[in-house]
Amino acid sequence: MEKTSLISGFYRLPLEERLRIVGEFAGLTGEEMALLRAEGALPIQQAERMIENVVGFMPLPLGIAVNFLVNGKPYMVPMALEEPSVVAAASHAAKLAAVRGGFQAEASEPIMIGQIQVVGVREPLEASKRIMAEREAILSLANSVDPVLVRLGGGAKGLNVKVLPSFRGPMLIVELHVDCRDAMGANAVNSMCEAVAPLVEKLAEGRVRLRILSNLADRRLARARVVMDRKTVGEDVVEGVLDAYAFAAADPYRAATHNKGIMNGIVAVALATGNDTRALEAGAHAYAARTGRYQPLTRWEKDEEGNLVGSIELPLAVGIIGGATASHPIAKICRKILGVNSARELAEVMAAVGLAQNFAALRALATEGIQRGHMELHARNIAIMAGAKGELVDLVAERMVEERKIRLDRAQEILKEITRGSQ
Repeated sequence: MEKTSLISGFYRLPLEERLRIVGEFAGLTGEEMALLRAEGALPIQQAERMIENVVGFMPLPLGIAVNFLVNGKPYMVPMALEEPSVVAAASHAAKLAAVRGGFQAEASEPIMIGQIQVVGVREPLEASKRIMAEREAILSLANSVDPVLVRLGGGAKGLNVKVLPSFRGPMLIVELHVDCRDAMGANAVNSMCEAVAPLVEKLAEGRVRLRILSNLADRRLARARVVMDRKTVGEDVVEGVLDAYAFAAADPYRAATHNKGIMNGIVAVALATGNDTRALEAGAHAYAARTGRYQPLTRWEKDEEGNLVGSIELPLAVGIIGGATASHPIAKICRKILGVNSARELAEVMAAVGLAQNFAALRALATEGIQRGHMELHARNIAIMAGAKGELVDLVAERMVEERKIRLDRAQEILKEITRGSQ
């Protein structure tokens, strides 16, 4: 039978039938299908209600970054990711930061922006005036969607109208500013935009198209600051980090990788706590380019004593209620381990983790190079790929590191040598 991925009503099929079809399509073995289907802490019935067309799970390691002190409070930080050295690097950077009191962090009010696009408006400036004249009516209508949020002190707080030129002609954009409290807020903001769209359309005398939140949450910023003691980290490290930062500030090609390292830490915490990693990535990188030139999200300088001072600022739209943060059992446990009591506190910790991750990466790059520690951990993954199990994983990895030949073919050769020698 010819292969096809055109399957009508795939989502209606029972999970086992979906898995069977995928298995036949890909030629999966029984063992592979069992691995795909294996349940962990997340029950399959719950997974089926989280996304569509579920056939199994894709587990990731969950590690704990230690040594974090943020605003005087100690934290153990759960991090879910597959990349080696990230958790260890964050922990070590936090330990160095603790010498000078750890991280100081703050987060602004949790304001998200919802956008309503109106096209075909004959007189955009006059339409803008009509809409702003009905500001209170529009905000009241938006808040009627979520009275619970309003009761908690949140809800639609502001309104803005702008006229944008485009290759399709001018368009009117109406923006709601919504205080989302302890939620990330996407559902609430989108619902409010939908609710006020008919009134906006009538006032603008045009046609509403998009009604959606923006992931450039530049009114929901998190900041962190750290002082790295020059005697603790070393004079050469201070100078090396400054040189590495100067490179990122001068070159967007370097800045992209600089910021990727920051997001290694932030996204790992977001994933562990059930937050939207794609929204965070989009917002962070858009914010890095807000001046028209892509820039680093951190800043490094020396104070009067010669200590290294780092700071970070970026939008962090995160929540501790709603979505996977509330429904995923591991996310709830991770939030308990972290011990945060508000979305703003979570954002503050995440900003500190991003700053720690950045210091660790710049320190490694500017001194011994990034590959040394990274490849030592990567060697274990290569050993596992070669078929090593148990203690053999470390033995094969150690040999590869000693030889500086961390390759799959060499791992297979070493594994054969070790197993032959033990027979």
